[in-house]
Amino acid sequence: MSAPAPSPLAVVDAEPLPRQEEVLTEAALAFVAELHRRFTPRRDELLARRAERRAEIARTSTLDFLPETAAIRADDSWKVAPAPAALNDRRVEITGPTDRKMTINALNSGARVWLADFEDASAPTWENVVLGQLNLIDAYTRNIDFTDPRSGKSYALKPAEELATVVMRPRGWHLEERHLTFEGRPVPGALVDFGLYFFHNAQRLIDLGKGPYFYLPKTESHLEARLWNEIFVFAQDYVGIPQGTVRATVLIETITAAYEMEEILYELRDHAAGLNAGRWDYLFSIVKNFRDGGAKFVLPDRNAVTMTAPFMRAYTELLVRTCHKRGAHAIGGMAAFIPSRRDAEVNKVAFEKVKADKDREAGDGFDGSWVAHPDLVPIAMASFDAVLGEKPNQKDRLHEDVSVAAGDLIAIDSLDAKPTYDGLRNAVQVGIRYIEAWLRGLGAVAIFNLMEDAATAEISRSQIWQWINAGVVFENGEAATPELARKVAAEELAAIRAEIGGEAFAAGKWQQAHDLLLHVSLDADYADFLTLPAYEQLVG
Repeated sequence: MSAPAPSPLAVVDAEPLPRQEEVLTEAALAFVAELHRRFTPRRDELLARRAERRAEIARTSTLDFLPETAAIRADDSWKVAPAPAALNDRRVEITGPTDRKMTINALNSGARVWLADFEDASAPTWENVVLGQLNLIDAYTRNIDFTDPRSGKSYALKPAEELATVVMRPRGWHLEERHLTFEGRPVPGALVDFGLYFFHNAQRLIDLGKGPYFYLPKTESHLEARLWNEIFVFAQDYVGIPQGTVRATVLIETITAAYEMEEILYELRDHAAGLNAGRWDYLFSIVKNFRDGGAKFVLPDRNAVTMTAPFMRAYTELLVRTCHKRGAHAIGGMAAFIPSRRDAEVNKVAFEKVKADKDREAGDGFDGSWVAHPDLVPIAMASFDAVLGEKPNQKDRLHEDVSVAAGDLIAIDSLDAKPTYDGLRNAVQVGIRYIEAWLRGLGAVAIFNLMEDAATAEISRSQIWQWINAGVVFENGEAATPELARKVAAEELAAIRAEIGGEAFAAGKWQQAHDLLLHVSLDADYADFLTLPAYEQLVG
């Protein structure tokens, strides 16, 4: 094979990183450049299509299954490709960013799968983007260890057969990577994350008995899944591995995708592994798309929207039914609790809730589920072991009795719960605290004993926006107004200063986070994603 031509990609405004040349090789950058040349124009068209569809929802306040793809849904003959051995048993999956300590802990956690996250659990600083790739390369070559500088504790990988299988999540289609440009234009973050990971690790993973496996975030239509499938076909040919080696699990975390689950699996059928129920982004997507639909689309406090809510139940039942009908894995939602080292009673109550949630998912037919902390792995494992036993999954449970009508998925007004003043305060608290950490380069943050990521910040700011614009009146008689949101945010900022002290407050990015939360919560022009204006303020 001849040496690749110099890459037309430019690395801009980026401080040199240790060992970056092992990730940003000429050959890897040439591959990313080719992905960009071939597929970014179609990405741009699909982003424009999102805006058109959102305008249509604003006009009609409804959604339906697609008439033009009815034949795909009616054809019972097609199935997705059989799962590879490394992805056949997914009963517990742990999620988290790809920093060095997390990489070791997640692989060692006892979970069957680690979602190695370059998306919602990772703030996309150049350091996180590049060194996250390096940490995965080092893990696959067993060239990784870590010593915590504060505690002195050392971390190293367990034997290969005890490690979780990696399913990597690149950024969503809407995000750019400003540090890599082509003719002055940023390359989509999704292509950077996918391209670097695939190029360096596809063959290495095959040699380890696994493969390049991906989670696809923020998908809004089967046409976006089709684009990913085209990328997979091209990429496999480019590096010379068999078609079908790539496997993708799609997060059904947008309301529009919920109406196209079968079509999404169909488009990816040679590369499809399953679908996942992404709860917080799903609620965010409902608010975003139906934000001007009136009172019947107003969501109560996020913690009052459990998975037993009728419209959420319709979503998960349809997902399991769809996956098993087509031979794909159905993966449940996140247990976000972070155990407290100081409060055993908090842990006891939370562990009981986690167990009940995972028992319900296993009983409902899911083949696996997510946790955010290694201590939750045994709890989730026990729930799925009790249902699965020695079986790797329960795809044989077809749920043919499940019938979900189009209106069931958006029956938000079936909930009795209403927005509360405490819900507003919590949204402001979580929003400010998460955004402050994100602006410092941290994408997964423990707040009030929950692991928060960009999805929970999105639902927080979206609910503030929705409640104000819908004229919600809380149980204490106060109306949701911009003035009330500013008052609560000012109180929270003062409380944080009192909690952490003036010196730590000044060293953080608290005022900046406060201002950004209010901007995306109060601006009449609703930002599609909080991370878009936040990325403009992210240093590094």
